[in-house]
Amino acid sequence: MTDTTNTPGADGGDALVTAFNAVGADYIFCSSGSEWAPVWESLARRHRDGLPCPQYLDLTHETVAVGMATGYGLIKRRPQGVLLHAAPGLLQGSMAVHGALLAGVPMVVSSSESTTYGDGPGQDPGGQWYRNLSVVGGPHQIAQPFTKWSNEAASVHTLPTMVTRAAELAWRAPAGPAYLNVPLEILLEEWDGREAKPIVPPGSTHSSPEEVDPVAQLIREAQNPVIVTETAGREAGGFEALVAFAEAWNIPVVEPDSAVCGNFPRTHPLHAGNDIGPWMDEADLILLVNCRAPFYPPSRRPSKATIVVIDEVPQRPHVVYQVLFADTYLEGNVANTLRQLAKRAEGLDTEAVAVRRAAQEQRHADEQAAIAAAEAKAARAAGVDPVLVAATLRKLLDGQGGIVVDETITHSRVVKRHVQTADPDSYFYVQGGLGQGIAVALGVKLAAQERLVVLTIGDGAFTYNPVIPSYDASNAYELPLLIVVFNNRVYKSMNLNHRRFYPEGAAADTGEWLGTDLRRLPRLAAFAEPFGMHTETVDAPEALVPALERALKAVAEGTTAVVDVLVTR
Repeated sequence: MTDTTNTPGADGGDALVTAFNAVGADYIFCSSGSEWAPVWESLARRHRDGLPCPQYLDLTHETVAVGMATGYGLIKRRPQGVLLHAAPGLLQGSMAVHGALLAGVPMVVSSSESTTYGDGPGQDPGGQWYRNLSVVGGPHQIAQPFTKWSNEAASVHTLPTMVTRAAELAWRAPAGPAYLNVPLEILLEEWDGREAKPIVPPGSTHSSPEEVDPVAQLIREAQNPVIVTETAGREAGGFEALVAFAEAWNIPVVEPDSAVCGNFPRTHPLHAGNDIGPWMDEADLILLVNCRAPFYPPSRRPSKATIVVIDEVPQRPHVVYQVLFADTYLEGNVANTLRQLAKRAEGLDTEAVAVRRAAQEQRHADEQAAIAAAEAKAARAAGVDPVLVAATLRKLLDGQGGIVVDETITHSRVVKRHVQTADPDSYFYVQGGLGQGIAVALGVKLAAQERLVVLTIGDGAFTYNPVIPSYDASNAYELPLLIVVFNNRVYKSMNLNHRRFYPEGAAADTGEWLGTDLRRLPRLAAFAEPFGMHTETVDAPEALVPALERALKAVAEGTTAVVDVLVTR
């Protein structure tokens, strides 16, 4: 803490803005609440006086505020500020905060309460806190289960350093949201101007050579090793380090269905698809690289493989039940560990390497042939097959350096398999519950404004999203997206589970499938029309390419485009 000259009228709002400055936050993502008047006044004063402050985004829904911070953090990997309203606003945004926890995105989330209810000295906080907004135990207790750290700022004098602590905790592995309850009375209290020291990036931990060398020997001796990864690409430099590691040792890479970002080029000959099944009995060495839940059911243990876990925090504290079957752990910075292992790729059995490389190249060729066959079949179909949509997107996005944010369920495998992203930070799957996709895509666009951002989303997921506040944010902050809706007019995953659990039940007998029908919804693209956005509805294969080309042209010109594709399944 350093003493500075007090600014006339400085209060807790100034302390909070100063703290976010020290944190290095580029943005404050705010879904407005009455407690934030001191912050708004501080920002207005700083704008007037030319003083530094984060850029303030005025957003009209809590999910949009948190989701945009998540999308921004996926690209920038640094903590930002999020302001929500009281306990109700925190509850409204809680799904997205939980999504940020699962996605490993650092942020400092704050909301407020009253501690005096109008019975204390100073300004009247308002009767709404007494009657309607407060919860027993305070909002920091609500936030505790879905954040890394949750606490209350008890004094204006400790507020800046509490924000610093929250940001530092959020940034360290495993990265995720931290929560700070800042009572309104603290925000209104006079502040003496003491500021928190700016924070610096976390230091890194590395596996020692004594730990890495035995693992390199295990790889050297393995006849049929495989890499399995879910989130290697989420780490800074992780995507590139994994490619170098796999190439150095000629090891196939599996990205299971649980992978939530792009980790390895799907077009690479060493990419071995998304099914770990064939390796469960064949592999003699499984390298789990940032893989939190590799086996399902969890008790499904590989028959003969030695299992090496490479992960900075292999035991995720927010995962309720986690089974890794590890024989060896390499903990510390994942990219560094992979680079160390790549350097040790020497003394290999060239004959064994040639055999497994040839086998993997054949698997990859077979997969590419299967993809081509599926796309040819889709092109001949009477209606618009989802495979045709994904394949068309791949062709139109080729060479554009785009980013795909995916919030499909039924079609998520189709999107991954046929869009085939191949670059770092080019694919993200929305975590923690449906209804965040548009906001996450907007945050990604905010962080990568020079890149095309495409949201693929199901019609069910689309209806969960706060569509109007998301479109408002897109227009207000000039963040054009291409939104492609895979619209099968049904909650297909729910329907499939009903059929799976009760194949000969009453619903199968009568055709009464409850909880799944979306045919009654109006045209989904139409919701964008009042915002002046480009809209398309596609119900025929020959209309797909022209519609997407017009949409891409609109996005290039600065307008969000929504293409509602009526798919056949």
